[in-house]
Amino acid sequence: MSDAGSDPANDSAPGTAGSSPFARPDGAEGSFQPLPVNERAAPSVRPQASEADRQAFGAPPGSEAVFAPAPGHRLPPRHTPVQQPVPAELAELYAGTGAFAPAPGDRLTAALPGPGSPWWKADAAVDPWRDPQSPYWIAGPPVYADDEVVGMADTPDEDGPDDGPSPPKAGRRARFGLSALALVLVAGLIAGLVGGGVGYWLSQRAHAVLTDPNVKLATTGTPANRPPGSVADIAKRVSPAVVSIDVRTADAAGAGSGVIIDEAGYILTNNHVVAFAESPTIRVVFADRSSSPAKVVGTDPRNDLAVIKVDKTGLTVASLGDSDKLAVGDPVVAIGNPLGLRGTVTAGIVSALKRPLRLPGENGEPDAVIDAVQTDASINPGNSGGALVDAAGAVVGINTAIASLGQAGAQSGNIGVGFAIPVNTARAVAEELIHTGKVRHADLGASSRSVTDGSRDGAYLVQIVPNGPAAKAGLKEGDVVTLYGDSLIDSGDALTVAVAESKPGDTVVLRYVRNGVTGQAKVTLGSS
Repeated sequence: MSDAGSDPANDSAPGTAGSSPFARPDGAEGSFQPLPVNERAAPSVRPQASEADRQAFGAPPGSEAVFAPAPGHRLPPRHTPVQQPVPAELAELYAGTGAFAPAPGDRLTAALPGPGSPWWKADAAVDPWRDPQSPYWIAGPPVYADDEVVGMADTPDEDGPDDGPSPPKAGRRARFGLSALALVLVAGLIAGLVGGGVGYWLSQRAHAVLTDPNVKLATTGTPANRPPGSVADIAKRVSPAVVSIDVRTADAAGAGSGVIIDEAGYILTNNHVVAFAESPTIRVVFADRSSSPAKVVGTDPRNDLAVIKVDKTGLTVASLGDSDKLAVGDPVVAIGNPLGLRGTVTAGIVSALKRPLRLPGENGEPDAVIDAVQTDASINPGNSGGALVDAAGAVVGINTAIASLGQAGAQSGNIGVGFAIPVNTARAVAEELIHTGKVRHADLGASSRSVTDGSRDGAYLVQIVPNGPAAKAGLKEGDVVTLYGDSLIDSGDALTVAVAESKPGDTVVLRYVRNGVTGQAKVTLGSS
């Protein structure tokens, strides 16, 4: 370390009694080195405050608070301005000059206009409300000279002092006499009569030119072309058999469609239209606007179908067709209650057949997997349970779902991709629900998911039920099913649909791949 800056008066020989406290000890050379740990000074100890210090710097007697404010209290301003009083000498010297501002908190007295102001009034202390910035003021009465108005009086208004000349006295000449006034009135009356007459004549003349009471518009006797099989013909014949369904509970409401399938009042619809956590109130509205309450006969969540019944006679029953005879490109018509608009008809074609489609279950029920008919006929929320009709007017499907580009769970409108349950499946389910109130399903005794090896797709058996139909046929977990009878299996949903279309007790041959080796198994389906 450098010794520059030390006080020469305190410099002396090292180690002497008069040496500086910062001088080097005897024999020290070079810079200071840190002491070993065992030789370092002990940590300082805070000295105890004396009684005199406590009295000088301690809290006031009786106060339990420390210097910091209590939690939640705001700190006072760091600098608080103090209003110093005016010295008595200055106050006496400047008394009456108005040089000093009023005491803090005093209101300023409004400055009222004086007698010289055009806004001055005798009762200004009572009614001081005038705009002092306004360039205008209330003028006094007119000033006359030789019967001519030459100016206005300086008085502010009729309420103030009136110092100006008085208005014209009696006997002064008026501008217009009574005869001139009468002449003006007569001239105005004559002009009004003439103008009204001319206007009336012109309006009648124009009306006669623009109108002709003898004109008759031509009509054609050719009726509209509605051949059998046209959309109009189909709608006329099938619409009376399609109903709208309103479903309500204490805290929920829904709407859908349905198809009358029997004169006894049985109506086929979707399970998700009537499936609620509690017993709903169902009202069916018919094509003639009449309505009737309905009760649920039975539901089939696996196929998303349900049958309800109304107590009403004279119903128009829909004709059920054969969905197995449909071909891609066939014209179809969708009839239902989209968005609450009863009796809506839309047209399109069959876009695809045997489209495996998984539908989310309602109120904790299992997902429904259907072998859907795809169509581009416009289908929207509310069409569910309605009819998909072919060119012959026969119902070939029950509209049930649409593809959506919205977020998961969000309701979206039609984008040209709709799905319907084939009517052959719907007919079998409806008959079983009407006969017994429930539906028996074929059971393979295995669950599956979709897989691929890059060249082949299939249904991977995730779990085999012990002693179930698949286990008894020799199938094992990890087998990949590629063929079910004559149906190609390329996904887990395709296998589910193939089993659903079978009946309990049916025997089918499955082809599968196990460890790269193809095998076959003959399975007798169970019931669930």
